[in-house]
Amino acid sequence: MNNAVFPLTQTTTPAISVTGVSKYYGQFPALNDISFQIGAGESAALWGPNGAGKTTVMRCLLGLTKYQGKILVGGYDPVAEGQQARTAIGYVPQDLPVQPMTVGEMVAFIAKLKRAPLGDSLDRLALLGIENQADKEIRALSGGMKQRLALALALMGNPSILLLDEPTASLDAKGRADLLQLLHGLKRNGMTLIFSSHRPEDVLALADRILMLDGGGLSEEQWPNAF
Repeated sequence: MNNAVFPLTQTTTPAISVTGVSKYYGQFPALNDISFQIGAGESAALWGPNGAGKTTVMRCLLGLTKYQGKILVGGYDPVAEGQQARTAIGYVPQDLPVQPMTVGEMVAFIAKLKRAPLGDSLDRLALLGIENQADKEIRALSGGMKQRLALALALMGNPSILLLDEPTASLDAKGRADLLQLLHGLKRNGMTLIFSSHRPEDVLALADRILMLDGGGLSEEQWPNAF
């Protein structure tokens, strides 16, 4: 992977602010009055057992579900000001939806949606070391290559915040180390990261803070980054 990173404008405003947020599915409290803030350039890990609320937090931040309470992402409400909030966010799903198109066609499509220059968008492929995959069908990519493509797509449009769902799940040891190094470089340049992972070593390597979710509740741990 190319180790180049893209500098971001620094700000003292919290990148993500969550205040008194609750989300119920019927009578089940997926999130129960949780609050936290993440500053620009910080990295926070969502940690907890299956069903703890990690995915629900991400869905709320992306404005994909309604909730009680207040959320600001890049200063915008992700439900009421969805377009502005989504401009601030790059999202990396655990599994990239496979479309019947080539890598290059997907990049051009996402660049158009994000109103991002195509040249800059293709640079993201080089950053992830997959520029030679542009003519390949997405469905023909390995799991690791699909994960790199997902991150390249998320970085298009210069978001200031990255949300990552199990970002190293499909990577071998070298790919995982390369990705963690890249994410650490992005963080050093001011990008805010919030990610879920089932790998304790990833959390220790990248997170400044752990947001520990269980039964819809939240507790927090913090320590100097160990990367």
